[in-house]
Amino acid sequence: MATTAKKSKSYDGFTEEERGAMKERARELKASRGKAEAEAAVLEKIAELPEHERVMALRIHEIIKATAPELSPKLWYGMPAYYKDGKNVCFFQGADKFKSRYSTFGFNDPANLDDGDMWPTSYALTKLTPAVEAQLTTLIKKAVS
Repeated sequence: MATTAKKSKSYDGFTEEERGAMKERARELKASRGKAEAEAAVLEKIAELPEHERVMALRIHEIIKATAPELSPKLWYGMPAYYKDGKNVCFFQGADKFKSRYSTFGFNDPANLDDGDMWPTSYALTKLTPAVEAQLTTLIKKAVS
């Protein structure tokens, strides 16, 4: 009888973060209808970030637009990402998103970063200095080459 009660009850089972990710995904799908809407959604998401992350994400967005204009901004799991030929090449993930110690800039499989048997695909960011910006620019250029 207790089993029947469990079956008739609706099962939520998702954490608050998972429900938030599902809502973000729904927003991403709506925004992916056009390039202008996708970029507007990315800029809106960047504007919502805490100030220290917002500054980094906006500067990274500017670097990508200048360095790799062939990349299209689009939300990915509620964070700014940049696509080429419909595939996610790179992304910014704020520390606040998963209550992490640092923000991350990462690359996915389509990025041309292969170097031997092992290479980094994700970088911890605490602030953007001119040296860090130069490193990111080099990595982004290589990723889209």
